[in-house]
Amino acid sequence: TLQWETLGRQFVEYEQVAPFLIPEEQQRRLLDFLPLFLKAWEQSAGVIVFPNIQLLASEVSKLLTKEIKRNLNGKPAEEARLALEQLLQQKGEAEDGCLLLKSVYLLSQTDLRTMWNIIGSGLPAALMQCLYLFFTFPLKKTSDDGETSEDDTQTQEMLVKIMLNMYREEQGVEELLAADKLQSLIIATASLWDQCSHSWKVPTGRVLRTISKAQTKNSIVYLQAVDCIKIAVQNLFKLADTLPACDVCEAASIVLCFVKDSYPISSALLTEFENNDGYQLLLKILLRCEGLQQNEGDPYLDEILDMLTCLTTCGKTELKVSGNIAHPQLPHFDFEQTRSSGMTVKNLQAFQVLQSIFQKSNDQHLCGKILAAIDTIWAWDTVNFFLLEWTLQPINQFTDIIHFKPHPVQVQFFRLVESIVLDLSYVPHEILKKVQYLIKENVVPFCTLTALRCLLSMTKKDLLFSDIFRDSGLLGLLLALLRKQAKILRKSAGTHLPGLEEGTEKELNAVMLKMVAALTVGSVRNTVVLKDYGMVPYIKIFLDDECYRSATLSILEQLSVINYEEYMSIIIGALCSSTQGELHLKLDLLKSLLRILESPKSHSAFRTCSGFNGLLSLLSDMEGALQDPPSGLWTAVGQNCILELVFYTLQGITAALHLDPANSNFFQRHGLFEKMAEDLGSLGCFWTQGERQIPVSLEKTRTFAEFLDAAFCSSEPFPMWLKNCIWILNFLDHMVKGTLHLESYFKERKPEMGEVSRDDQEGPQAQEEYPVAFKRPGNKLPASAYRLWEMGDCAIVHPGAVCVMVRLLPKLYKEGHSQLSQEIQCAVVDHIQSLVKSEKSRQVMCGSDLLSTIITSCQDAFRNESHPLHLPLTRVFEKLASQAIEPDVLR
Repeated sequence: TLQWETLGRQFVEYEQVAPFLIPEEQQRRLLDFLPLFLKAWEQSAGVIVFPNIQLLASEVSKLLTKEIKRNLNGKPAEEARLALEQLLQQKGEAEDGCLLLKSVYLLSQTDLRTMWNIIGSGLPAALMQCLYLFFTFPLKKTSDDGETSEDDTQTQEMLVKIMLNMYREEQGVEELLAADKLQSLIIATASLWDQCSHSWKVPTGRVLRTISKAQTKNSIVYLQAVDCIKIAVQNLFKLADTLPACDVCEAASIVLCFVKDSYPISSALLTEFENNDGYQLLLKILLRCEGLQQNEGDPYLDEILDMLTCLTTCGKTELKVSGNIAHPQLPHFDFEQTRSSGMTVKNLQAFQVLQSIFQKSNDQHLCGKILAAIDTIWAWDTVNFFLLEWTLQPINQFTDIIHFKPHPVQVQFFRLVESIVLDLSYVPHEILKKVQYLIKENVVPFCTLTALRCLLSMTKKDLLFSDIFRDSGLLGLLLALLRKQAKILRKSAGTHLPGLEEGTEKELNAVMLKMVAALTVGSVRNTVVLKDYGMVPYIKIFLDDECYRSATLSILEQLSVINYEEYMSIIIGALCSSTQGELHLKLDLLKSLLRILESPKSHSAFRTCSGFNGLLSLLSDMEGALQDPPSGLWTAVGQNCILELVFYTLQGITAALHLDPANSNFFQRHGLFEKMAEDLGSLGCFWTQGERQIPVSLEKTRTFAEFLDAAFCSSEPFPMWLKNCIWILNFLDHMVKGTLHLESYFKERKPEMGEVSRDDQEGPQAQEEYPVAFKRPGNKLPASAYRLWEMGDCAIVHPGAVCVMVRLLPKLYKEGHSQLSQEIQCAVVDHIQSLVKSEKSRQVMCGSDLLSTIITSCQDAFRNESHPLHLPLTRVFEKLASQAIEPDVLR
């Protein structure tokens, strides 16, 4: 602060004596003062505390202006340019010019009033002359000292920064006009770009863009009076033939800046640009950008496209168009509410340049930028889509040529078409007809695939598209194509056809199936069309391939709405005809079946189509599948997957029995519970040896619920066979209650195109990968919850499932695990005993021959009084016998 006070006093003294000094002495005193000023600035970390700063700025700027003029006066251009460089660069003993430049540079960054003083000194015009010379006359190499007379970077940066600060203000631009060099510099950029100083190209562009943004009415009148834009456009036409594309873009972007930025003040420069074929120039330049690498010339190409996009909204009057809105339309579409927000297209000439580039170019980079520009125009105002489509029809016309474009451009284009429906809620019927024609012709399979995905996305938005695409013939077209592909698949069964099975063709089949599925969901009429076309036998063929299966099942599920019997015969037939190794096909079919069995109307169809026998045959096909260790075919399949199949099979049976007396009676009458017990017992985890088990005295016993907890919620190591047995008993327990079909223990996995098949991913499952319902918060049931349930009066929905548990009871045994085996047996008997506590439960169980089952299945336990199961089974027998007992059982 003391330093600044001293400087302030010194400057006041200078002010007082200056009027009485000769100019040379006055100048010398000021130059002697400046080093002290700069030193103080450096020592105070850039903070200036100087009361007379505006006067100092005025004096220093005037002196710098005077020195520049003195060096320019009467000299040829190249000589003047060299003199300026020597003045402003810090070389040799003469540092006056550099001192002045650095001082003005610092003062120009202080405040606005100081800047106005600098502008008023005549410096804007003087520095424009400097910039013109630096840009248009590149210095040649000098051989005297072997160094190149390149502009010192620091000097250049200071000069440019001063100009940017001055020309940002309107006053700075007004002062500039006096020098008559602005139009010269603009025209020079448009004509001498290949001959100018390379190091001054970017700085000149920065300065001119700053001037462009600060244009005034006077500057526009000035540029118009000297035909600046006209001459610049004419010169750029010549450059466009010879210069590299990125250089022409850089030069043209400067001229275009003045046209765009002046428009809010006056349309004069835009009119001049248009009258002199400015749009044809831009088209010529932009088409020359074909083949540029991703980032080559990007900033200037992007700048031109951005400005051209902005020019589409520059016009005096709103476009008057009246389009025909074809019906049907989405219910929430209302054209009257899409009225303008102001950023509407008024200049079709500018848009035609964008449209022509897309039509004439197949360059991925360029076409992508055009589509992005159109997307931007739509985003400015919803009405722009309609203004353009009802006049120039860009999207309509692009659809005719889109298959010639690179794949990424096709994807981007169809996203744009999709957004018409998803974002604008408008159905463009004419465009959709053309897209449908593209699909029909299938000239480029990738384009057909992308177009179909676009239509699929629309179909999912609203049910209306199910009617639109049926009436337009798309549904019929897809069914015909799928019939053809199904025949090829049927002929090639078991053989490898690389043309069909790989790549785009396979994806196309998958998307066609998804499209048909989307068109039939919620549309009985479309499902009837599919059936009337005789497509059901062909759709079935697609079930075998995992990437087609999800959509195929969706179609068949829609078919069930009009004919449950046909659906059931297909699904159960496919289940029965599947091979042992096709576990994932079976799982997908069972999950589909479960979705349909949610409707009670489907239950009789399930029964009449041999559904129960079909599902039980799945269990019998898995004989030995849960052996530990696994053997044969099952070694390649994870036990988790086998258990999942058991679960979904039992779920299907439970769902078909749910609240259906006819099915329950059928299942009981035909001895299917006995068949189920036999099939479950042969899975491999239950004991099937003929020898008697050796009774072991048990010190302590655990409840069934505690076994569940111990097996899956603790670190206690249980053998794999026992875990599998407990899971199956748990499934049966839920079946008894009639809730198995509501349970969910396994994660859904839906393979999409491109993913590895599940068969390739699965190996034998580790202990941690088990479907542990009790570990998940949603299904966690502590032992206490089971005990509460056991104490209550539980309703037995399917008593036959209790008989299955009893038949499996003797098989809960493994040599080498006598203690553990008998402990789990006791737990199961206790659990069964808790089920028959109430009189109602006993009545139900007596009606399902539980007594007979106990006598025939557990003879060893009854004969041997020391057997751990003897007492609990006797208690169960007594409870049931007190209710009712058959004569043969009593004997």
